[in-house]
Amino acid sequence: MSLYNEEHRNVLSWIPALHCLCIRFHFAAVLNKFLFNKHLEADETLVRVVHKHWFLGIRSLFWPTLFFIGSIGLLTLVHTRGLYIVVSVLAVVMMVWWLRNFFDYYLDAWIITDHGIIDVEWFGWFHRQSTRVLYSDLEGISYEIKGIFGTLLRYGTLTIEKISTGSAVTLEYVSRPNKVEMLVLKYMETYVHSKNLKDSKQVQQLLATIVAEHIQMQQFKKDDEDDEQ
Repeated sequence: MSLYNEEHRNVLSWIPALHCLCIRFHFAAVLNKFLFNKHLEADETLVRVVHKHWFLGIRSLFWPTLFFIGSIGLLTLVHTRGLYIVVSVLAVVMMVWWLRNFFDYYLDAWIITDHGIIDVEWFGWFHRQSTRVLYSDLEGISYEIKGIFGTLLRYGTLTIEKISTGSAVTLEYVSRPNKVEMLVLKYMETYVHSKNLKDSKQVQQLLATIVAEHIQMQQFKKDDEDDEQ
């Protein structure tokens, strides 16, 4: 009985962690939908948003977060109006710095859809860029992991090559690039297969139309010959 109770307590201890994990994934899904859905076509489905490794996010947000918390702490200590205004302005500046670093990290990403890959880059508040590569224009995808930190933290560089231009699109510091590569290849195969089916159906419809018109013309000729006789 005591063993059962101990196992029951162990299971219950995992519930808060699972709840926090579900909230985290739900928040990430909502954020991705809000920030990246505008890049999608009407009939396109978002599969996954690939960001750079979380370590880069922590590194870029560490100092802005530290200074912002420090400025908020100073607000509780100052008692003069002038100093309060100065610290408030400082807190706003730290918040803008934090948002700028967050967007610089989070908005440099690949959007994987059922149609292709969209490379999104954020250069500043008023400078953004996106490149769309359809699976039909994708020659191949590869990844490279270099260095001690890349091997230990399992991040690397993903590269896709375009057939039309021969150019390459890369995303560095991607976590578990091998899994992203397999995901892209999976949806690429599905897309190419469905496109081939669609093209074959269109060819069949075209041939059926040509045959029907030919039969109709033959019938008209036969009717004309019968009328002359």
